Formats: sequence, C-alpha cells, structure tokens
Amino acid sequence: MKVAKFNGQGEIFYTIQGEGKSLGKPTVFVRSSLCNLHCIWCDTDYTWNWDTTPHPHIFDKIPGYQKYRKEEQIIELSTEELITEVTQYPCKNLVLTGGEPLLQQKEWVALMTQLRALDTNYWFEVETNGTLLPSQNFDALINQYNVSPKLANSNNSVKLREKPAAYTFFTQSPKAWFKFVIAEKPDLEEVLGLIEKYHIPADKVYLMPEGTTPERLNSKQQWLVEQCKKHGFHYTDRLHIHIYGSKRGV
Repeated sequence: MKVAKFNGQGEIFYTIQGEGKSLGKPTVFVRSSLCNLHCIWCDTDYTWNWDTTPHPHIFDKIPGYQKYRKEEQIIELSTEELITEVTQYPCKNLVLTGGEPLLQQKEWVALMTQLRALDTNYWFEVETNGTLLPSQNFDALINQYNVSPKLANSNNSVKLREKPAAYTFFTQSPKAWFKFVIAEKPDLEEVLGLIEKYHIPADKVYLMPEGTTPERLNSKQQWLVEQCKKHGFHYTDRLHIHIYGSKRGV
C-alpha cells in the first residue's frame, strides 16, 4: 500500500478522533497517500501536491513553501508491515484516512481481512471525500463511512467533487455520516442545496468550521452552532487542533 511517509516511516499513529461522529474516541490512524481531488486548503497536501502538478494551495503564500517531491512523500508498506505497525497499539478502532483511501481499496481489504482474523473486535472507519464508490468487498468490512464532500470553497470543479452515484450510495448506506467543512456563510447555502438534492437526512449531517488554529475555529463556532440548532444538524469541532495544534502524527 502507498502510505504517507513521516519521519522515515509510514504515517500510522495512535491518538483520539478529532472530528465527526466518533469525536474523542481513541483511534489508530493509517494515512494513505494519493488523492483524486486537490483542495486549496487541504492540511494533508503532502499526499498529493507534487511539484509536477499545477494546483494552487493557500500555503503558496507562505515564504519558502514548496510543493512536494512525490518520491520523498510516499512509502510502500506490505500488509504484513502494516499489521505489525497497527497491532503495536492497545486499540481496535482503526481509521483509514488519506489522501483518498478509496483509491487503494484492494490493499485495504487485505489489511482489514487479516486484522479481523486476528481479532473480531476491530472496528474500521474510513474518511472519504465521497466521490468514489466502494467495492462490495470493501463495503462488507467497513463499519463506518465518514464522508466529507467538498464544496466550492475547495477550489475543485463541480465535475470533480460531485459524483451523483457516490452521493446516492452513501446517502442510502446506514454506515455513512456526512461532514461538511464550512469556511464562509455562503457555504451553508451550498450544503443545504446538496442535502435537498440527494435527500441526506439531517441527523446524518455534521457541520465543521474550516481552520487550522484554535482562534480561526473559535471565530466561526457560535454562528455555526446556531445553524446546527436551526437545521437539526450536528456540530463538530476539530478537537485535535485544540489539543495538539496543526501538526502531523497526532
């Protein structure tokens, strides 16, 4: 599997889930590399923002920031190597994240199958942008989909970010929950339009402020909480930002 490289190893770490339905839950994250989108505010752009690509990013304004060399940011790990890394932690909740994990479904299926053979208590969540359809084998092993559809604020075209078949699949799946990143007030109107278009139940929706600092998150909190109360949505913060700051491996 192609995994994000961190400190010379795969980016696999034990922390708490900072967002969405499982917020606060002790969790082992496995961060795969590669993505089929290119969000302008992505905080894991080292999984896709290669020096051979033209995609803009908000980090471009930071003095000294450079796009990444692909060969320096990816490490190939076998299923056996992944199992060794994952099982060192006293935790059976595993989150498949990225990048976009559904680009490597075959590899994930092998990992999940073997982990379940070791212990049936393993719980598998996947964080996806909701543009790719899960295979039957992948879906059978997943316990929870954390779907984070991208909005116009991501700077991805509608053609790239909105896939009707995928929206329909996740809306109809009892395993799926939707998390929308809200940067500005107009984003909410876009979310409401998508909810109406694809008949997404309000109680399956989480609204989360965009931001990589506690100050930026807090500046949007009060307004966003009131919108959740008004529409019957859940509010989710980015708990890991408040605890650890915006950094890798936490």
